[in-house]
Amino acid sequence: MQTVRTVTLPDRDLLAKLQPLPAGIEASVWDLKSDPESVDLADIDAVVLPYIDASAVLDSLSKAPNLKFVQTQSTGFDGVREAAGPSAAVASASGVHAAATAELAIGLIIAKLRGIDDAVRNQQTGSWLPQRRSSLADRRVLLVGVGGIGHEIAKRLAPFEVEITRVGSSARDDSEGHIHASSELAELAKAHDVLVAVTPLNDHTHRLVDATILAALPDGSLVVNVGRGPVVDTAALTAEVVSGRLHCALDVVDPEPLPTDHPLWTSPNALITPHIGGNASAFEPRIVKLLAAQLTALANGERPANLVQAGPF
Repeated sequence: MQTVRTVTLPDRDLLAKLQPLPAGIEASVWDLKSDPESVDLADIDAVVLPYIDASAVLDSLSKAPNLKFVQTQSTGFDGVREAAGPSAAVASASGVHAAATAELAIGLIIAKLRGIDDAVRNQQTGSWLPQRRSSLADRRVLLVGVGGIGHEIAKRLAPFEVEITRVGSSARDDSEGHIHASSELAELAKAHDVLVAVTPLNDHTHRLVDATILAALPDGSLVVNVGRGPVVDTAALTAEVVSGRLHCALDVVDPEPLPTDHPLWTSPNALITPHIGGNASAFEPRIVKLLAAQLTALANGERPANLVQAGPF
C-alpha cells in the first residue's frame, strides 16, 4: 500500500529532469516561498527542498498538514527534522556532494599552504615575491568528521604523503584503522598542522572546535572548514587568525555570509569561498539519480535511502 503519492519539487527544471515519474507518483512544483502549483497543500505527501538557502523556507513545511516525507538536496539536515515534525520522514542527500566537497577541501588546503591566495593578490600588483611555503607532503592532518565526505577527503589526502588522524563522535576502529573520540580533540590538536572540520552540525558538534582546541594547535597551523559554519567558534578563530598565529581556509562560516566588515575578509591569513563545496558539475547528475531512486522507492512503498528521521517508514 502506497504511503506517498503526491510529491513537490522546488523548480520546473528539476521536475523535467525526473521524467518519466514512477507509476503512481504525481509531482508538482513548490518553491516553498509561494503557493504550490496545481496541488492543494493538504494533498502534499512529500517535499523535495531547494538546494540553495533551504533553511530560509523550512517554516513553510508546516503548511502541508499531511506531510510524510522530506528530502534535502544537501548532506546537512540541520533544522529540517524540527521543521518537518516527528511524523514525517526526513532523508538527506548523503553521498551526492562527497566527491565535490572533498575536492574543494584538498584545493583549499593546498592553496593556503602553498600561498596561492597570496600569489593571486601579488599578481594584481605585478609583484614577484617568491617564498618557501609549507608543502602538503609530511603535514599532520587532523580530520574531524568520518562520514561520507570525511572518507572521501581521507582517500584524496593519502597520496599526498600526509599523516592522517581521524576523529568521530566516539572512539572506535573500522577497516581504515582507529577513529579517535571528539573528547580527545584538545590533546590531539597539539600534534597536528592542519585541522579539517567536515562534521555535521548538531548539539554535540556546535562550536566543537572552540578556543581551547584552537589554542592547542601549533603556531602557523591551518584550520579548514567544509562542513558547517557553527562547528567552529568564529570569534575564537577570528582572534587567532587576525593575530597571525593561525591560518584558515573556510567554505562555511558563522554567520553565513560573513558581514562585509568582518575582519576575516581582510586578513591575509584567511581564505574564504562562498559555500561552494558541493555546488559543482557533479551535483546535478548525482542529485537527479538519487531523487529518481527515492521516488521509485516511494512509489513501491519501500523505505527510502539516507533516512535521518524514520517517520512512517
